[in-house]
Amino acid sequence: MTRRHTEVAVGVLLRPDGSLLLSTRPEGKVYAGYWEFPGGKIEPGESVEAALRRELQEELGITIGAAHRWKVTEHDYPHALVRLHWCKVFDWQGDFEMREGQAMAWQSWPPVVRPLLPGAFPVLQWLAEERGEPFDAALFGG
Repeated sequence: MTRRHTEVAVGVLLRPDGSLLLSTRPEGKVYAGYWEFPGGKIEPGESVEAALRRELQEELGITIGAAHRWKVTEHDYPHALVRLHWCKVFDWQGDFEMREGQAMAWQSWPPVVRPLLPGAFPVLQWLAEERGEPFDAALFGG
C-alpha cells in the first residue's frame, strides 16, 4: 500500500542579522520537544503561502509579510510521509505568542538547540551552503 503525502508549509523566519527562528513541537504531538521550523499542514484548496500565513498566526500569533517559496523536500517519518514546502520569511508583525505551549529560540549560525527534527536537516545544509559554512549532519544529531 502506498502512503499518501501530507503537504506541509514551513517558514524559515530570518532576521536581518541572519538569525533564524526555531520552536519546539508541543506536548501531545509526535516528536514533542524536538526543535523545528514553524508551520503546518496545508488544507485542501489552500495555497502554500495561505497555509503558512494561517499556521503562523495560529501557532505564534504573528502576521507574516511575503512568503518566498524556496525548496521542497520529502521526509518519511514513521507516523507520516510529508512533503515540506519551505518558504523564507523576512518580515512579520505582532508579538510572538507561543499559543501551543511550545518554546521558541532565535538561533545564530549554527543553531545550538537540540534535538532537531530530522526533516529539517536538508534545510540546515542549504543554509550552511548559503553562508559558505561547512555542514556536518552529525553536529545536528543526523
